[in-house]
Amino acid sequence: MSSTWLTLVPYVLILGIFYFVILLPMRKKQQKVDTFLGSLKTGDRVITTGGIYGQITKLNEQTVQLQIADKIRIEVAKAAIGGYQGQPPVVERSE
Repeated sequence: MSSTWLTLVPYVLILGIFYFVILLPMRKKQQKVDTFLGSLKTGDRVITTGGIYGQITKLNEQTVQLQIADKIRIEVAKAAIGGYQGQPPVVERSE
């Protein structure tokens, strides 16, 4: 009986380390990104993960309309908003 528990201990330790080193930080980062995207509002000056600077003119559930120049507006995915202009990015750029 005790030898069964002793063989399971290394696996439990590996799972615990995996959780605290990989899964927990990823979950916290995703919560930060979700909070950021949920707090976006019209008029915010943002930068996309692709490097486009603009001002939010319209918000939808999945998309954001950005004014990038006078009378020039583009629609991008809400998930493509990387952060506010002049601040460190909230969303990491995926390559």
